[in-house]
Amino acid sequence: MTSKRLLLVVALLLVVGGGVAAFLYVRGDAPEEVGLSTTAPESSGSFDGNFNGTWTIDTDSGSLEDGTSTFAGYRINEEFVGIGTNTAVGRTRDVSGELTIDGTSINTVSVEVDMTTLRSDRDMRDSTLRRRGLESETYPTATFELTDAIELGDVPETGQTIEETATGELTIHGVTKQVEIPIEAKWTGEMIEIAASSDVTLADYEIEPPTTARVRSIADTGSLELHLLFTKA
Repeated sequence: MTSKRLLLVVALLLVVGGGVAAFLYVRGDAPEEVGLSTTAPESSGSFDGNFNGTWTIDTDSGSLEDGTSTFAGYRINEEFVGIGTNTAVGRTRDVSGELTIDGTSINTVSVEVDMTTLRSDRDMRDSTLRRRGLESETYPTATFELTDAIELGDVPETGQTIEETATGELTIHGVTKQVEIPIEAKWTGEMIEIAASSDVTLADYEIEPPTTARVRSIADTGSLELHLLFTKA
């Protein structure tokens, strides 16, 4: 092999190797999609034996790392220049709210999220979303308010998974839309656990996908993810 050809091979390996290294750097392993816990987290509260009344969101139980705590967040695909597609996931435990139950009817659900505390695996992404895209410095909270009661029919048994639809008003980026969010819920014996994921089209909430010199594009649609633990107030 001539010296010129050898230099070309070395240069190619450096380019390919650098691209792979960059891809591995920006492409972290995204957390699993939101879902009900296989093992119920230990409650920080206590159940008085009466389902009726007000239940408040518990932010002390479980772990954010394994998805067993209360959290809210996003999941969306982004494409890096010369590297490929990556799934970006940001989450926060700064969630508050409550639900009320009367008999077998969930009459109200209110959830408020502090969007300024969303964290992903990249500080640069988090910083960008505070100023662009979600613009959380300007629109620091997102909310959901149930508008139609959820009729369960029967009091759930411990460990029973229930699938329902929560109809209400979702506010993100200062824009409010009527939405239907599919949810899974489970009575753990001490807590009510709810997992929900819903597609969100950015344009519907006047969110302009932020791009940078490294990020070629952001998908038009992402997912809102909620994992909520409620304890009796």
